[in-house]
Amino acid sequence: MYKQIIIARKDLDMSPGKLAAQVSHASMAFLTSELRDSDTVTAITKAHLAGWRQHLEPDEAKEIVCYEASLCFEKDLYEQWICGEFTKCVLRAKNKAQLLKAKRIAGEMGMKENEDFWLIRDNCHTELEPEEDGKTLTCIGFKPMDSELIDKIGKKYQLY
Repeated sequence: MYKQIIIARKDLDMSPGKLAAQVSHASMAFLTSELRDSDTVTAITKAHLAGWRQHLEPDEAKEIVCYEASLCFEKDLYEQWICGEFTKCVLRAKNKAQLLKAKRIAGEMGMKENEDFWLIRDNCHTELEPEEDGKTLTCIGFKPMDSELIDKIGKKYQLY
């Protein structure tokens, strides 16, 4: 079974909405980074969609309507998680040091930042105070992976 874990800091006392937003960022990080880093993202213009059947003014023809992307997922990730149950566990870290422990454990297991896990930093526009560089570390999100593997990290944390 594949599942995704997200570990959020409890010491920040985030409101339920802020916590939900940060956990959502952490959950989506593996997808959004794939899209941003993809060589296959193509801008689709009005001219492309209209083809030769419709007359468009030159500026209108260049207007981007949407983007098209192609992503490649590992077979098990696609079949067991994306087409499966989307299992997610939100866990809690007492503080920043405990959250960073998950990063250290992941590194010791051979996982790579921005490939297997992502550190989520809030821009501090609303309720959080900046810790460093105007941002605050709120969560770590792992890409969905086999439960036996990710549980080696997750078992050290309690459910949020």
